[in-house]
Amino acid sequence: MHADQAEIDDTLVRRLVDGQFPQWAGLPLEHLDSPGTVNALYRLGEDMVVRLPLCAGSDDEVENEFAWLAKLGGELPFPIPAPLAKGVPAEGYEWLWSVHRWLDGTNPAPGALARPRELAADLARFITALRRIDTTGAPRCGRGGPLAPRDAATRKALGQLAGVIDTEAAAAVWQQALDAPVYDGPDRWMHGDLQPGNLLVHAAGPDSGRLAAVIDFGLVGIGDPTVDLITAWYVLPAEARPEFRAAVGADEASWVRGRGLALSIALLELAYYRETNPRMATTARRVIGEVLADAAAPPTA
Repeated sequence: MHADQAEIDDTLVRRLVDGQFPQWAGLPLEHLDSPGTVNALYRLGEDMVVRLPLCAGSDDEVENEFAWLAKLGGELPFPIPAPLAKGVPAEGYEWLWSVHRWLDGTNPAPGALARPRELAADLARFITALRRIDTTGAPRCGRGGPLAPRDAATRKALGQLAGVIDTEAAAAVWQQALDAPVYDGPDRWMHGDLQPGNLLVHAAGPDSGRLAAVIDFGLVGIGDPTVDLITAWYVLPAEARPEFRAAVGADEASWVRGRGLALSIALLELAYYRETNPRMATTARRVIGEVLADAAAPPTA
């Protein structure tokens, strides 16, 4: 857990909502168990969700969402959050927080996807649509640049994980990503963090297992759009990746960079959370395994 993580409980959230948005005072409020480590989530009534950042440094992300989600949502093929209200610090809580429209669905379960190829097609459709949106005035995505600035942190994580994973194989995959040609195309929009906890799939009905919505746009911005390829290893199984790759038009350099970024993120997550957050650690271990197996697999024809 972060040393500066906020203490958030039902009483605090009730006071914040009732004090700043009296039109919603008294609506049922339910804490939601979430795999994420960035926000505490509370369902408010039947059709809203309260999102409260757990750590400092999130105000810009909240502002970003309010500035851009309405524009992006009108041009995307799947629902994304609709911000309804922005809360301000109060009651001892120090940061901006927000209320969004509720979106139905459940997080996909990597390794047990009901319809992996259909989900791969849906994710590719979302990513390609996002990349086509006009970037005028858009903020930069913190992950949307070259990989080199991540090298020191990634190698530190590798050192911390000696004996926990195959660090020699991981270091080779990371070096391959560093050596890949740097992106030199135009800036494009990207979500920035297409992990399972930021995706919703239909839980039932004819579309069960297919993409229902994409959530948590705190990192949204522009830059090298191959950032969003991390979902190939965070979410999809090996058999669905070739179709996903073809649908997003990822060339070899993009694929290698995307795979390296997925590895770097997972290494840092495992090094940080393996003693404190078993769910995050399990996810990170699985991603590292997927990346290493993918890198070792013979090229497809």
